[in-house]
Amino acid sequence: MDIIKTGIDLTKTIKNVARLREIVSVLAKNGFYEFVIKTGIHQKIPDFVLPNSTLKDIESEIAELELDHSSQGKDWKKYSWGKIVGNRLKKAFEELGPTFIKLGQLLSTRDDMFNSAFIEEMKKLLDQVKGIPFPEAKKAIEESIGKKLEDVFKNVDSTAIGTASIGIVYKGELLSGEQVVIKIRRPNIEKVIKTDISILLFLADKLESVSEEIKHLGITRIIDDFAHTLQNELDFNLECMNCEKLKQNIARVDTESIFHLPKMYKEYGRENLIVMEYLDGIYFSRIQEIKPYIHIIEPKLIKGIKIFVNSLLEDGFFHADLHGGNFLFLKNQQIGIIDFGLVGSIQRRGRVNLISILYALVTYDYENLAYEFLEVAEYDTIPDIDVLTLDIKRCVEPFIGLTVRQMNFSKILGTVIKTLSKHGIYLPRDWFVVFRAMMVIDGVGRSLGINYEIFALLDESVKEKVKKIFSKEELMKDGMWGLKDLSSSLRMLPRHLKWFVKEFAKRNYAVEIKLKGLEKDFSKLSNAIIFASYVFLSGIFIFAGVYVLDMGSSGNSIIDSGSIHINTWTIILWLFGGLIFFRGKNFIKKNKKE
Repeated sequence: MDIIKTGIDLTKTIKNVARLREIVSVLAKNGFYEFVIKTGIHQKIPDFVLPNSTLKDIESEIAELELDHSSQGKDWKKYSWGKIVGNRLKKAFEELGPTFIKLGQLLSTRDDMFNSAFIEEMKKLLDQVKGIPFPEAKKAIEESIGKKLEDVFKNVDSTAIGTASIGIVYKGELLSGEQVVIKIRRPNIEKVIKTDISILLFLADKLESVSEEIKHLGITRIIDDFAHTLQNELDFNLECMNCEKLKQNIARVDTESIFHLPKMYKEYGRENLIVMEYLDGIYFSRIQEIKPYIHIIEPKLIKGIKIFVNSLLEDGFFHADLHGGNFLFLKNQQIGIIDFGLVGSIQRRGRVNLISILYALVTYDYENLAYEFLEVAEYDTIPDIDVLTLDIKRCVEPFIGLTVRQMNFSKILGTVIKTLSKHGIYLPRDWFVVFRAMMVIDGVGRSLGINYEIFALLDESVKEKVKKIFSKEELMKDGMWGLKDLSSSLRMLPRHLKWFVKEFAKRNYAVEIKLKGLEKDFSKLSNAIIFASYVFLSGIFIFAGVYVLDMGSSGNSIIDSGSIHINTWTIILWLFGGLIFFRGKNFIKKNKKE
């Protein structure tokens, strides 16, 4: 399911042109008319008349949004524009359907790139996905399983208990009596997403070509990340495997059984279908319902976050979307976790970098923090390190003097990421997923009023991991891997050198070095070296000849042979002849010049 594309050929299918026409029309009428005109996208669509915007003037729009001038102070202009653009985009996304609503949900998490007003509007899309008729869902489930619904389930509720951009969730009961959740992928959603992503990339490329501000935001990069995420979320088999892997990782460290992850019924699992255990509990997002149990949840959640942090730094595999809607307080007082479509993975070398970054944050080592970010980040040009370090220092300085427990992890990390973006430095998707996961967990505790700071927990965990990194065992392990890499490189070097010389010779290439004005000096040096070589070799063989004669006179049977005597002194005479010839040749050459 390769849904990531770099362009779109509008002449391939009428269907794509029709979808592009719909998208452009919706954007134009919802306040993006000028952008459409500036990019000239509408001119690429045959027989297309661009509709005018249906929005009111700016003042009316401000009044409709009930924007309070006094509450924002000097940031009024920035806030109001973020609110207006966000509201327009929200309306357009709602009309364009699941793919665009999913994109809006992604944008609502990018506090590092957009202001709070824009984020507020995008968050309104979290519950805006419409369901599908139950007969349509029933047909999709039966086609996937290959059986009638009543042959597998005792009953299935016709009303969905959850609707998302990709899947629809129903509650059911197996014939064995077990309560389950049935998650079915929206019919034909993969084709819709494939078309929409290619159009979005096309539009983003056009917008970035006419707006430096949009280019600076890196919209194309966001959509690439979005496409990558969707590609994984479309395959429900991956979600099932993610759950099983997380369950194993957590079981190793969760000695108190704080967490409960649902059982997966793999016999019914398909690429477009998941059947899993139904968790009966209260979602953390239902603040009023969960409040009476906060005193029970608080110590469990703090221990649970320690488990999450240690699992992240130790295993590098973690649930990347732990918001309030994915946590449940179960009837047996365990904390349930659901929705494993979005997970993060970071390799060992990356985990070492992450620990270094977090340690630099905790200890306010700004220069090292800048270098650590540059080691893992993506950037087109190397920034000025001194300026970058100073900017990072300025964004972190407001937190100096506060205890670790008083710090807001989300705020400090978001500020650092914005500073990196200003210098054209972007964290890879996997790294942003890591930081976003930490910010989301920090937000869950705040929303419940639980008195903890993830930064405080990091301080303890990171220092412990730093000690482990520099332990004798880890250093030896790193050394062994380094030697292995060096050994592999040394084995490959002769082969590659041989191939290089062979290819070089095929093309009749030659290397000639000319040093003007130094020919005489190099000629003298060359003659001296040749002469010294003859003298050195002659001396060796004279010594060898004398040694042979001496040994021969002692009656040694091994060297008591006339041929050895003859051969040794023949070489000596040949070398002396060479010396006489070489010196005579140079003498004649010198006299001729004179």
